[in-house]
Amino acid sequence: MSEPVTPLPRTPEPELMAGAEQARAYAEADFTEPHDRFVALFGESFPELGMNGRVADLGCGTADVTLRFARAYPDCRIDGVDGSAAMLLHGHAAVAAAGLGERVTLLHGRLPEAVLPAATYPVVISNSLLHHLHRPGVLWATVDRLADTDAAVFIMDLLRPDSAAVVDRLVATYAADEPEVLQRDFRASLHAAFTVAEVRAQLRDAALEWLDVCVVSDRHLVISGVRPG
Repeated sequence: MSEPVTPLPRTPEPELMAGAEQARAYAEADFTEPHDRFVALFGESFPELGMNGRVADLGCGTADVTLRFARAYPDCRIDGVDGSAAMLLHGHAAVAAAGLGERVTLLHGRLPEAVLPAATYPVVISNSLLHHLHRPGVLWATVDRLADTDAAVFIMDLLRPDSAAVVDRLVATYAADEPEVLQRDFRASLHAAFTVAEVRAQLRDAALEWLDVCVVSDRHLVISGVRPG
C-alpha cells in the first residue's frame, strides 16, 4: 500500500520586491509569454466588454502587464498601484518610453491603505500579487471596495505545485536561462502561491463567491467574474 502524498506546504515570501537588483532583473526580463497570455485570457473571459473606462491594476510592479493591457485596449485609462518604489521606478520609465503617460498612471501605495484616483472601477485586474501577500484577504477586501456593480474582475497568479519535485521541474523549464535572482524568486513564489482550494476558501470568507477560480496552465490560475448588481 502506497504512502499518502503530503501536499507541499505554503511558505510565504517577502511581500515587497524592494531591492534595486531584484527590480532591475524584473524590468529587464522577458515575460512576453505569460503577460501576453494574461491579456488574451482577459479578452476571452470578457469578449463583449466595452473597454472605454478606467481600469485598476493592483500590484502593477514594473508595469509590463499594465502597458500590454493599455496597448490592447486603447480606449481605457489604467491606474496602477504597487508597494515597491524600486519596481515603480522602472514602471515610470517604461510608461514614459511607451508614450502612454496620458493614459497610464502609476501610484505608490500598499493595499489596503493605497488610495486610487477613482472610488470604484468598471474593471479591476491584478497579476502575480496574491502569492506575495501574507494576508490574502487584503486583496479581496480591496477588490470588494474597488469593483463597481457589473465590474469585470480578472486576477492571474501562480499555482502552488503538489511537490518540491514539480517546483524543480517548473524552475528548470521556465527559468533555466534567467539570472539567478529570477530563478530564486520564481522558486520562492511557487512555494508561496496558493492552491485552487485555498483561493476558493478565501473567496468564501470574503463573500466574493461570484468570482470563479480555474487553472489555466501548469503554473497559473485565474480568478475572474462580473460583480452582480
